[in-house]
Amino acid sequence: MAAWNAALVIAGLLLIALAGESYFRLTRPFIETSIPIQFVDGVGLIREPNAELRYAEWNDDNFVVSRTNGLGFLDREPVSPERAADGCHIAFIGDSYVEAMEAPIPDKFHVRLEEMAARELPHLGITTQAYGISGTTQINQIPFYDEYAKRLNPKLLVLVFYFNDFAGNSIALQSLAAGLDPDSMPYMSAQRDARGAMKLQPPDPEFWRFTLPRPPKPWRYNGLLRVSYFATWLNTKNIWEAAPKPDREAWAAVIAERPCCALLDGWQPSEKNSITEEHLSPVYEEALEYTAFSIEQFKRRATRDGARLIILSATGDTGTRGDPQFDRLIAIAEARNIPVIGHYDYIVSQGYDEEDGRWRFDRHWNATGHRWVAEAVLEWLSANQDACD
Repeated sequence: MAAWNAALVIAGLLLIALAGESYFRLTRPFIETSIPIQFVDGVGLIREPNAELRYAEWNDDNFVVSRTNGLGFLDREPVSPERAADGCHIAFIGDSYVEAMEAPIPDKFHVRLEEMAARELPHLGITTQAYGISGTTQINQIPFYDEYAKRLNPKLLVLVFYFNDFAGNSIALQSLAAGLDPDSMPYMSAQRDARGAMKLQPPDPEFWRFTLPRPPKPWRYNGLLRVSYFATWLNTKNIWEAAPKPDREAWAAVIAERPCCALLDGWQPSEKNSITEEHLSPVYEEALEYTAFSIEQFKRRATRDGARLIILSATGDTGTRGDPQFDRLIAIAEARNIPVIGHYDYIVSQGYDEEDGRWRFDRHWNATGHRWVAEAVLEWLSANQDACD
């Protein structure tokens, strides 16, 4: 009898699994995010050109298929140099908020901005292009301008800044977060020389040889979640233990022996290490200096090439004056005469609920959020039309 009951239970579970697998295969277009990657000398890791990219967020039930352009960015093909020169061409450079895998290209804020400007500011001849790679920061993005955006001689160069960029611009903190060797990074970075001056460090094509050892993933992460739609859905319900994380404290001890990362000596993950603190730890004080250095690099290029540099604060919740993060960004920008478009300030001014503009789990902008960003930039352009002269 016990064996018979056990058989019935197993048969029932198999039936549930089969029904679940069938249902999700019928209702979900694909199972996992797929990102075609290439390494470009002098630039680092970007996407393969003219390739299909699939983004899957099961919790938000959001599945997007997009294609990269001929440069390897998730955007339309660039406009011709002649068309860019005839009007006010705007280059947006940033991270995942610019790449926006979770949004179809027609929904992205820079595309919406171009459409809105054609109706409301047609005399400016606004054209836009986006150069975004998820996980990058300003120091990593310098080659995006040098190798790609500069070709179209933009009149406006807009850096899309999120608060985690402060830490990401620091070689020590980016190395710690990514588990990468600070002397062998996949993007442009910066380190101090023997005299303490910051110097750019080109990306290393063999960065993968020097990475933080990672614990092996359980079998379900190594195989089952790549083939089973039902198991992938179950994983979103947190019924299984999460995959083990790398030992970043041990990695901090290793790289703290390097001159670049000495401020990580004694670093503890439990400590309040954040740019949100009123009084910063030394490594975060240095992160501000790296951020200022990164933005200064863009400022020099914009000045040299006759472009106007602008920062778009792509933040939420506390992105307004009085918040330590935002105030630190404003201080860096004002010292260099760089205007800042406050995305959150615009949301508040319109009476919007910031949560309505984000995906619930992914937290990036949904179609509504992208529209709000486009509106914020359009409002700035309407009040500063001379910036396109």
